Amino acid sequence: MPADLAVIGLGPYGLPLAKAAVAAGIPTLGYRTGPESGSLSPAELRRMLSGGFRHATNPAELGRVRTAVICPPTPRGADGGLDLGQLESAARTLAAQLRQHTTVILESPVPPGTTENVLRPLLEAGSGMRAGRDFHLAYSPSRVDPGNRHFTPANTPQVIGGLTPACTESAAAFYGRLTDKVVRARGPREAETVQVLETNFRHVNIALVNEMAVLCHDLGVDLWDVIRCAETKPFGFHAFRPGPGVGGHAVPQDLTGPAGRTLRMVELAQQVNSQMPRYVIQRAATLLNEHGKSARGARILLLGVTYKPDLSDQQSTPAEEVAVRLLQLGASISYHDPYVPSWSVLDRPVPRADALYEAVAEADLTILLQQHRTYDLQGLSVKAQLLLDTRGAAPTGAAHRL
Repeated sequence: MPADLAVIGLGPYGLPLAKAAVAAGIPTLGYRTGPESGSLSPAELRRMLSGGFRHATNPAELGRVRTAVICPPTPRGADGGLDLGQLESAARTLAAQLRQHTTVILESPVPPGTTENVLRPLLEAGSGMRAGRDFHLAYSPSRVDPGNRHFTPANTPQVIGGLTPACTESAAAFYGRLTDKVVRARGPREAETVQVLETNFRHVNIALVNEMAVLCHDLGVDLWDVIRCAETKPFGFHAFRPGPGVGGHAVPQDLTGPAGRTLRMVELAQQVNSQMPRYVIQRAATLLNEHGKSARGARILLLGVTYKPDLSDQQSTPAEEVAVRLLQLGASISYHDPYVPSWSVLDRPVPRADALYEAVAEADLTILLQQHRTYDLQGLSVKAQLLLDTRGAAPTGAAHRL
């Protein structure tokens, strides 16, 4: 069966798109651009293969589709900006195979202007064609929320910004097969900036509630009760919850390069969020000290080392920095995570606790870093000598909260 769609990049953005396309009955070709972190369970892979999904290893196959969506990861580079290396490589690969009337869409998080100033020249130079005349070009911000059971690609509106009105409509026709609602932006720069705003909104609000967590602890105020009450307000408030740091693939952007200025709020949010692993260590050391123990030589068990609950993804997980700082203090650490069979920090394997309740009972301190559904926090709190809950997930009074 010939593919209608090529998804170029099967990482955190491309793989969910490929799954959604197959679920919508679209024959889909997947093309990897590098060592990406996306993965499928054997059952998911079987379902996708039976639904018309194929892995492509020959770039020539990219020239046989109607729509090509470029969505490799764009991690933070050494200079603090987004690394567009995989995106540029994917663009060159596609350009060499590009046919007339193909719709090309970029979904990776990028600085505003990337579709027009980076992707367009690469596609035109490699294909000998012009965007907006010979092929359609558009940007659509990825709105993936891994593990969210309520919002899926089918019921999440998709924003589209095309190089020309015809480009927008062509991309909208494609996404109309996947989602209930398509929102048309004025152009690709506006669509790219939607992604920037949405990502920064998350990071800024997490930073605010993380600062509130530190303040409320100092004041002796139960922050989780404050949030519970505040979120009953039906307007002007959206609840965020604190944690040991911020993980994930979406990198906050301050637009310093393209706009020639810094978003001070985003810069400050990054500073606040980056300090949270250190605050966790400070609280852990204080708890141990209050119970007559030192961090040096203490047996500390870390529960949940992924960046999000009920997933195996460890991208930018704060658990890594927490572990590093505990080792620097001389602590003896181990971990438990139902989704992570092995874990290394500083190129050293961290012992995995297979017998969870026994490990909790033996540890001088247990730190809940991620709230997986499989954790019975009431039962674990009974077994634990000390439990530091960074997620506010344990019953009130059963643990020391962040």
